[in-house]
Amino acid sequence: MKRWLPSLPLSFALLATWLLLNQSIAPAHLLLGSVLAVAAPLLARPLQPHGHARIRRPLALFRLLWMSAIEIVRSCVNVSSIILFRKAEGVNSQFIRVPLDLRSPHGLALLSCLINSTPGTVWVELLSDGKELLLHVFDLHDEQWWIDTIKTRYEQPIREVFEPDTLQGENP
Repeated sequence: MKRWLPSLPLSFALLATWLLLNQSIAPAHLLLGSVLAVAAPLLARPLQPHGHARIRRPLALFRLLWMSAIEIVRSCVNVSSIILFRKAEGVNSQFIRVPLDLRSPHGLALLSCLINSTPGTVWVELLSDGKELLLHVFDLHDEQWWIDTIKTRYEQPIREVFEPDTLQGENP
């Protein structure tokens, strides 16, 4: 079954999307939608060298995404006010290094997306065998605050979602 349908939920979602977009459940649309629902995951399989992500704690993922959305809005307001109301010489743009314990490639990809979606921060590079993140901060005032924020608000919940087994022996 996994050979022809690598992701059954994805296939069902693609078929449902096809039918909704066409606003029809005619046999031709069912057939074409089914072919697409089987073919798309098969064709996309080589793009996933690490396989499918296993989300171990979906509630933690929703909590992380909610908190990230709040952080993105807050940061958008802060960066906008800096750009509109401050002089350029008052902005302290810096690169900082953030030590990472996260090892899951899917978790690192999610962390990268969250950081790059937040105005004022850019994921620059993953350094030294994936143990440090080089981060650019638009207006840096407290480097330790940024490190603690990345570690507690982002990395810890991502590890809870993708690597819950590695957290059992650690103190949060």
